[in-house]
Amino acid sequence: MITSVLVANRGEIACRVFRTCRAWGVRTVAVHSDADANALHTREADAAVRLPGAAPADTYLRGDLIVKAAVAAGADAVHPGYGFLSENADFARAVRDAGLVWIGPPPEAIEAMASKTRAKELMGVAPLTDAALVTEADLPVLVKAAAGGGGRGMRVVRRLADLDTELTAARAEATSAFGDGEVFVEPYLENGRHVEVQILADTHGTVWALGTRDCSLQRRHQKVIEESPAPGLTPGLTAELHDLAVRAARAVDYVGAGTVEFLVADGRAHFLEMNTRLQVEHPVTEAVFGIDLVALQFRIAEGHALEADPPRARGHAVEARLYAEDPASGWAPQTGRLHRLTVPDGIRLDTGYTDGDDIGVHYDPMLAKAVAHAPTRAEAVRRLAGALERAVIHGPVTNRDLLVRSLRHEEFTSGRMDTGFYDRHLADLTRSAPDPLAPLAAALADAATHAGRFGGWRNLPSQPQVKRYAVAGEEHEVRYHHTRDGLTAEGVHVVHAGPDRVVLETDGVQRRFDIARYGDRIHVNTTALTALPRFPAPTTQHAPGSLLAPMPGTVVRVAEGLTEGTTVQAGQPLLWLEAMKMEHRITAPVTGRLTALPAGLGRQVEMGALLAVVESD
Repeated sequence: MITSVLVANRGEIACRVFRTCRAWGVRTVAVHSDADANALHTREADAAVRLPGAAPADTYLRGDLIVKAAVAAGADAVHPGYGFLSENADFARAVRDAGLVWIGPPPEAIEAMASKTRAKELMGVAPLTDAALVTEADLPVLVKAAAGGGGRGMRVVRRLADLDTELTAARAEATSAFGDGEVFVEPYLENGRHVEVQILADTHGTVWALGTRDCSLQRRHQKVIEESPAPGLTPGLTAELHDLAVRAARAVDYVGAGTVEFLVADGRAHFLEMNTRLQVEHPVTEAVFGIDLVALQFRIAEGHALEADPPRARGHAVEARLYAEDPASGWAPQTGRLHRLTVPDGIRLDTGYTDGDDIGVHYDPMLAKAVAHAPTRAEAVRRLAGALERAVIHGPVTNRDLLVRSLRHEEFTSGRMDTGFYDRHLADLTRSAPDPLAPLAAALADAATHAGRFGGWRNLPSQPQVKRYAVAGEEHEVRYHHTRDGLTAEGVHVVHAGPDRVVLETDGVQRRFDIARYGDRIHVNTTALTALPRFPAPTTQHAPGSLLAPMPGTVVRVAEGLTEGTTVQAGQPLLWLEAMKMEHRITAPVTGRLTALPAGLGRQVEMGALLAVVESD
């Protein structure tokens, strides 16, 4: 019987497994890097063991340190979570060799399926493993990491001239994320649907296929919105997907939870890979089938048998991943303090953060997963969109508005989406539309806060008070008056103005604005504003052609042969910045000469730091 579990992961993943552990009365052990010393998963565990360092390669990818931690903390089992080492056969063997229970599939099954190249061969699909064989006729192709997942180490190549560069980039990113730089090349099927099947297998020969999930809405090949069941599939195609998934599991004598992924195009299923672990999106399957997949993993690891048939599916579930990122700026990850995060009742929220936690630069920028379940797809989608719209999220920029607009987009609500959704619609989905009354509400709340500092009103016409705010990159100026009747503003009736709440009436309709301040950052309902000083301070001037860091990170690569004085072409990659487990390419904005390159290999930079200067020809 399992009594104590170490979770070999961090953040939301560890917190999710801990929730089941608490329900089972199982003691929990966390591992944490120095950057995660005060993280939620570290605080929630019954015991925690430090992994010195911050980079994944030095901490969460060090299977030897994690096994030692489990033994030292007195754990009798290890759950790998669903990232980092969850698909590492050597780690699974090391756990077993240490006399611990491994809550996952057999190492041999991991080995057979964890490499996407070997998995394809096992399923009778041959990838183009030799990049030298790729021709113009094969384009577009997808460069893909053989290990891991989450979109890391993946690159779409549409020009043959770009292939070598993208192979190098994919290898570097895969090595950083998974400790394995093997990549392969395969045909890229445009505008298909990403559909997967959750499987669960015990040691007694029973394999469940737990419905389908659609994960077509993706950015950078990483899923954003997932749902179960996948809409619009024919009964025949659904049965084929289930049969293929069970066949994959039986082919490797699989045990535990896993996911078999497909690309569905032209009514046909194309095998992609088998992930020998839970997926981030597993909660939608749990909601539809009324089960706890982590609890079932525990039961299987203890040797219990599954029922002959899986439970019956009921209703529809949709999950949205809330990221600290700016979709309008190339999905740039954001850092800073998460002051508050709450969603309405009735929505499942899986998160690794709580109010007051800091979002750092070392790991994935996902803040939480919000899940809605309802009898029908339309109801589940509407419920999740409404909940996200009303959610209180105070802190860095997030993708919340993108999620709400995506869920309400006609292409999604009608079930006609595919993996090209954001390629087609990102500009419209990220078009700035801040509430025009938000700056006025912020100004009136500020005036109410400081009302006691002013003397009494005078029976003289007063000059308007002026305040300036930055909203979605644009400057807004608002004016209001202090009168004997209180605060007033032209064209708007001020019903109430307090430090935390303002009520304004326009055209006979009253609207309430809830105000929260964190320094010069102000949240007015769902609109974030930055208060601008009355007299702006002098700003640092940069030479024309200066390239500034779009986020904090580390320079992990510099283009070969690049030195000051080198002639570069517009769009040419100059260096690569790694932040939050993703590589971000910095390219030349114009054709010209590189006049400065202060950001050397391995340098850690802050947001806005000067990386390079390209002088235009």
